[in-house]
Amino acid sequence: MTAREDPGYNALAARIAGEAGLDVGAYKDRCLRRRIAVRMRACGVHTYADYLSVLDRQPDEFERLLDALTINVTKFFRNRETWDRLAEEVVPELIRARDGRIRAWSAGCASGEEPYTIVMLLALVLERLGHASWIDRVRVDATDFDRASLETARAARYPLKAFSEAPEEVPRRFCTPVDAETVEVRPQFRAAVEFRRHDLLRDPPIAPGYDLIFCRNVVIYFDRATQEKLMTRFTDALAPDGILVLGKVETIFGPAKDRLDLVDPRERIYRRVA
Repeated sequence: MTAREDPGYNALAARIAGEAGLDVGAYKDRCLRRRIAVRMRACGVHTYADYLSVLDRQPDEFERLLDALTINVTKFFRNRETWDRLAEEVVPELIRARDGRIRAWSAGCASGEEPYTIVMLLALVLERLGHASWIDRVRVDATDFDRASLETARAARYPLKAFSEAPEEVPRRFCTPVDAETVEVRPQFRAAVEFRRHDLLRDPPIAPGYDLIFCRNVVIYFDRATQEKLMTRFTDALAPDGILVLGKVETIFGPAKDRLDLVDPRERIYRRVA
C-alpha cells in the first residue's frame, strides 16, 4: 500500500490542508513522506494514525510538522556563480532599461537571505554604474508560507556564517555588527524589502509586471502538473524582458517554455519574450 492509499496518511493530509491551508497533494510523494517521517521519528511513532494521535495530544507538534514541510536552507549569495552571472550583464541591462526602477519577487524567501541578497546585488551594480542613489527605486516583494521564517526575515539578524558564499565586503557594507558573530541588515536596505505570508499554490502574485523573479529550489518539491502551473504563473507575472531565476536543478515545463528564452542554461536564468 502506498502512502496515499493509507487511510492514516489521507487523514493527516486532510488535517494539514484544513488547518494550515497547505496543499500536500501537490508535493512529490517521496519528498512529502520523507519530511513527515522526520517528525514521526522525532515523536517515536511508526504509523500515520499514531502520529495523528500525537498531534491531538501535543498541539505544538503541528507547528513543528509545518516547519518540516516548508523548510528552506539558504545563505546570502547562495550559489555565488548565479549572482555573478546576473551582475555581469543581466542586471545592468535591466537597470538601464528601467532607469533603476526595479521590482523583484523572491518567492519562497525562507528566512530572508535571498531578498536581502537581491537588494545587495542591485546596490553593488548600481554603484558600479554610477547610480548608487537609485537604490531607493528598488522594491522587493518577499513571500513565504512559513510564519517563523518570515519573523526571522523581518528581524534581519544573521550569523556571519550565513555570508560564507557572499563577497567578503558584503557584511561590512550592508550590515551593522550586533556582536562578534551576528550582524543586522542596515535599515536602508531593509526598507527595500516587504515580507508577506503567501501560498504559491493558492495565492496570486502580489503585483504584476515584475522585472526579476527568483524562485530557487522550491518548485522541485512539487509534482509535474504543479510545476507547470507555477511556471505559467511566474511567466504571467513578469514584465516584458523580465528575468526569472530558478534553482540549478530546476527547469521550465509546460506552456511557459515557449514564452521564455534561456539566458544561461547552467544558472537557470530565463528572460520573458512573449
